[in-house]
Amino acid sequence: MRFSQKEIKDLFFAWLMISLAFAILFSGGIEWLFSSEFTTVFAFIITFGISAITVGISFLLHELMHKYMSQKYRLWAEFRAFYPGLWFALIGSLFGFIFAAPGAVISRTYKPLSMEKRGKISLAGPLTNIVLALLFLPGFLFFKEGLLGLFFSYGLTINSLLAAFNLIPAGPFDGRDVYRWNKPIYFVALIIALLLFFSTFLI
Repeated sequence: MRFSQKEIKDLFFAWLMISLAFAILFSGGIEWLFSSEFTTVFAFIITFGISAITVGISFLLHELMHKYMSQKYRLWAEFRAFYPGLWFALIGSLFGFIFAAPGAVISRTYKPLSMEKRGKISLAGPLTNIVLALLFLPGFLFFKEGLLGLFFSYGLTINSLLAAFNLIPAGPFDGRDVYRWNKPIYFVALIIALLLFFSTFLI
């Protein structure tokens, strides 16, 4: 894959902001800012590390797979961060919610792209999160407490949620093109993502 300097900068900033936003959310939001206890600050650093690996990496790999598939079909494709969305996510995390719109891979072609190719490019992101969720699942089943428990729980929950959320079959979501291209594949991917997400509550 080919990367421009601006794209690398946008990817890094988006990874940092999303990781920080979820770390703040997981740490209790705005209450954390008013805590001066060393143990609380130390716990936040640990939470940020877990968030950076689980949430941040999951987001990056999602977008990079869109880029990979786009370039595979010889499209110009680069990630562009949506800075207002990133700041909104960070501010929202202070008040107990996150609506993340970190950015997206923008692709261009001079020729019409078939529905199959559009569908495969769109599926690449959610499918990556489904695979990551499956990799986190055994650890989630085995480790129920401590840092490892948090790590695998966050990894499974975030990836399955990202997959299911992005498979919404409307608007700017990946699910729209996947649904138009191949409905059986769309519903299989959606059902797997939902089962993985709800397993975090039922197991």
